Amino acid sequence: MRILVIRLSSMGDVALTLPVLRAFRNSFPDTELVLLTGKNFVSFFTGIRGLNIFTPNLRGRHRGITGIFRLFRDLKALWKFDCVLDLHGVIRTFLLDFLFVMSGADVSRINKGRKEKRRLINGKEKKHLIHTVERYADVFRRAGFDIEPDSGKLLYAGAEAGHKADGIISSHNINIGIAPFAKHELKQWPVENTIKLMKMISVIPGVRFWLFGGPDECARLSDIERIVPFTVNLCGKLSLDEEIAAMERLTFMVAMDSSNMHMASLAGTKVVSIWGATDPMAGFGAWGQPEEFSMRIPVDELTCRPCTIYGKGSCRRGDFTCMTWLTPEMVFEKIKNLKLI
Repeated sequence: MRILVIRLSSMGDVALTLPVLRAFRNSFPDTELVLLTGKNFVSFFTGIRGLNIFTPNLRGRHRGITGIFRLFRDLKALWKFDCVLDLHGVIRTFLLDFLFVMSGADVSRINKGRKEKRRLINGKEKKHLIHTVERYADVFRRAGFDIEPDSGKLLYAGAEAGHKADGIISSHNINIGIAPFAKHELKQWPVENTIKLMKMISVIPGVRFWLFGGPDECARLSDIERIVPFTVNLCGKLSLDEEIAAMERLTFMVAMDSSNMHMASLAGTKVVSIWGATDPMAGFGAWGQPEEFSMRIPVDELTCRPCTIYGKGSCRRGDFTCMTWLTPEMVFEKIKNLKLI
């Protein structure tokens, strides 16, 4: 039997397929597995044995409606699929699903719980929704594959990347990763708070800070590197595989609701995550991390939050209280109480 799994973007959402893909491989070792995902994310899956990966060119050959037809034909030319599991659930994949149904394959598609999420951000029902990883697992279950997502360390870097990370990060230090930015402003703690927190921690002997972020964040990370002692900006210096290896070697990480939060967590590192307009109750918390590692103002104290699922939009109050109320002193005390330093 051969199945196709579809999950194209974004980075954090793709990373969260790891708990289900590893669980599937362990439970169904003889079933052939093909993953359709972005080229930039291939490093996430190098540790899964027997996994075939197809990376589409969505800006070229596979762009637009006609590109989806080409993508379907390209996949069909390489494999015959018995089952298609759509973990993405957008218009592009809906069309691809339809083409596979017409070709005789069974298709199972993610239920994103859009109505539940709207009720959550509208304030009509403040309750924990099922995690995205469990939504992925439900797609497998509806297709007849009864799996329980794996937890613990799921993301592994290659040996070569590990050797490079060993040459950068010394195990003799308290190595703290800092990922202070996020794609959307509503998910980002004021940078002056991050700097103040780092300065509070920096008085502890042996502390070293390692900054992580995307290409558009490198300049701002360099500013932090200049301000805070014992800090190294890794932005733009490492491949994705090498970033994973560096995260594996951290004592812990402080991150926003971002792809770095997910990557560090899946790499087996403790992650203190900071939440503002979004909230783990929407189903996007760091997989496998204890509840107390998530820092946010409780919804019964600040009833307007969460006001967004993915971070888009603007503050309803206009004062960004969900982040400004969360002080560096509060996060520092939390880190000490968790005995991370």
